[in-house]
Amino acid sequence: MARPTLYVAITNHGFGHVARTTALVNAIRRQVPDLLPLIVTAAPYWLLQANLEGEFIHRPRALDLGVVQADSLHMDLAATRAKLLELQAAAPELIRAEADFIRQNQAQLVLADIPPLAGAIAQAAGVPCWMVSNFGWDFIYRSFGDDFTEIADWVSDLYRRCDRLFQLPFAEPLNAFSHKEPVGLTGAEPRFEPEELRQRLGLATPRDRTVLLTFGGLSLQAIPYEALKDFPDWQFLTFDAAAPEEIPNLLKLCGRQLRPVDVMSLCGRVVSKPGYGTYAEACRLGVPVATIRRDDFAEGPVLVAGLQAHHFHQILSHEEFFSGHWHFLHAQPQPPQDPTPLDLNGNSTIATAVAYYLNNCSS
Repeated sequence: MARPTLYVAITNHGFGHVARTTALVNAIRRQVPDLLPLIVTAAPYWLLQANLEGEFIHRPRALDLGVVQADSLHMDLAATRAKLLELQAAAPELIRAEADFIRQNQAQLVLADIPPLAGAIAQAAGVPCWMVSNFGWDFIYRSFGDDFTEIADWVSDLYRRCDRLFQLPFAEPLNAFSHKEPVGLTGAEPRFEPEELRQRLGLATPRDRTVLLTFGGLSLQAIPYEALKDFPDWQFLTFDAAAPEEIPNLLKLCGRQLRPVDVMSLCGRVVSKPGYGTYAEACRLGVPVATIRRDDFAEGPVLVAGLQAHHFHQILSHEEFFSGHWHFLHAQPQPPQDPTPLDLNGNSTIATAVAYYLNNCSS
């Protein structure tokens, strides 16, 4: 019997997909201790190493594009379309090369979040393709208008090759997928006890006046850090390497071997853009979220609606956030509109299914 080997395809749009997928791989490894994950993504090695527990092989390949962005909110649609057409032209050779890699390494299953080509690669290699997501790139591209219709149709056709989709909460209809299984929230787990970490960071501010500012791997241009000076008895945490050094109540955490999820439990609020990973981790840890709207990205309104339904929240206009007067911090977050609690056990549900398959499939 070959060693259990999993081909893990991760989309190349920001860092959130890496964080949520590596959390899944860690959960699978707890059930399949000799697992060998083949992590296929153009995301940097250091990010994988910071999130994965144990041995893995990194294959730096861009299986998809996502959207070309200058930062976490501003998209370049012309560049996105041009690069998608390049990817479409390169797809046949990419599929052949990845199918060969799967066969050479005797991977038994493809797990994808959520490159469209993963289904075609798995099909060419003769193994199943399972995907995990709350959205598909066809949904995003279709919202960009007529110039993207043919590309969106191509992506939908590729998604139809997926054998099994684990549908995460905060999901769009995912119409291209014929085999959908709703599961609970996924996300990484904190690695430290809150009090231990509070002492390590020298934090003395109470939790209700400690705020995490997090805007994903691309960060955000023009964060109004000057607004923090109006809250001298509050503590703000950020992973933004470009944040100013001279603000006394802003602690920069980059370079400290920490991740946003590690410090969320120290905070009374997370201030963020719409993002499944941030929302899911905050929900799983019970930390209220203040979020900017992002109506130009089709996933944005779906995520915000899910947050409003299921978690304590504040929905901020761009004016409220960028004006430099953060009065919203003095207001209490709104309670969830739907009292039904969310399932928080998506990691274990998906890991159990993958482990069962790997433990029972033939070599």
